[in-house]
Amino acid sequence: MANKRDYYEVMNISKGASDDEIKKAYRQLAKKYHPDLNPGNPEAEAKFKEVNEAYEVLSDKDKRARYDQFGHAGVDPNYGAGGGYGGSPFGQDIDLGDIFNSVFGGFGGFGGRRNSSNPNAPRRGADVEASIGISFDEAAKGCRKEVSFNAVVTCEECSGTGAQKGTSAKTCPTCSGRGQVTVNQRTPFGVVQTSRVCDACRGTGKIIDNPCKSCGGNGRKKKQRKIEINIPAGIANDQVLNISGQGSAGTNGGPAGDLHVYVSVRPHPIFERRGDDVWCELPLTFAQAALGAEVIVPTIDGKVSYSVHDGTQPGDVFKLKGKGIPHINGRGRGDQYVKVTVEVPKNLNSKQKSALKDFEAATTDKNYTKRKSFFDVIKKIFD
Repeated sequence: MANKRDYYEVMNISKGASDDEIKKAYRQLAKKYHPDLNPGNPEAEAKFKEVNEAYEVLSDKDKRARYDQFGHAGVDPNYGAGGGYGGSPFGQDIDLGDIFNSVFGGFGGFGGRRNSSNPNAPRRGADVEASIGISFDEAAKGCRKEVSFNAVVTCEECSGTGAQKGTSAKTCPTCSGRGQVTVNQRTPFGVVQTSRVCDACRGTGKIIDNPCKSCGGNGRKKKQRKIEINIPAGIANDQVLNISGQGSAGTNGGPAGDLHVYVSVRPHPIFERRGDDVWCELPLTFAQAALGAEVIVPTIDGKVSYSVHDGTQPGDVFKLKGKGIPHINGRGRGDQYVKVTVEVPKNLNSKQKSALKDFEAATTDKNYTKRKSFFDVIKKIFD
């Protein structure tokens, strides 16, 4: 017994310590070295056992008296003097969870009585994902689309029982259908009762002798599904639609998960979306921009007529109110903005060039406001 440390040294107290001081020291050390707070730490586990052994002796008046007189020999069972590890310092077989509730005031999470989840409780199925591509017009106006995805479904062959058709599962003889078994373990506190999942039935409480060949006895299996979904008008690129209850099947009567559909919107050759507004460019001839004209403008609803005023400049923007994308979460729509570009003619013949020269000769600075302003600034800078 020479390798054992002095119990007072283990508890970090003096030989004359009172019962309250011993109990206080034990609470602090047991909490510090408890295996639940030091998982995978063998040194902490060894110290936890050492503290329990010391407290078992020092908290008992008779054992403490023998220890003070004879040392470890006075309490070691090999000398016929003490209880060693066989008994509980509290005088009876107890549940470790009860000890920590009393010693630590309900510190929780310690000992053999843990709050483990019930394997037979209803569980919600997992969420699944799918993706789909739609056109710009389909996003703007809404549509219905078929989407394919993989999900875990209830086995149709066994209706989710896991047993071969015509057979049924039987109650697990190991746990009597409870899904859990009780294990007694002797510790410094006494005999501790712990509950764990039954290995024989894996917590289900049932044994399947003839498992379903279709699902392997799981009662569920992965399957590719196809459903038709509604794409609301106004949906944007990369937006996610949540389809409730279309995910993987739940277990033990739990609800199914959800289906998350990632929507990809293909770009449009003319229109560009900015929020719920639509933008496009409208090319005009020089004469249309200078003289004004009635032009046709494309929208997501079709063609509309618009009067361009005379003297329209490149880069000018006009708005078509309410011709944009519908608001997906409310009423109304965005607007359409049309940006004007003026195309300079190419490949002119001699007659066209002559006409343009005559036109140029007939114009003055009054006809070109920006040009006049530009050269006025140049003149001020360099003259």
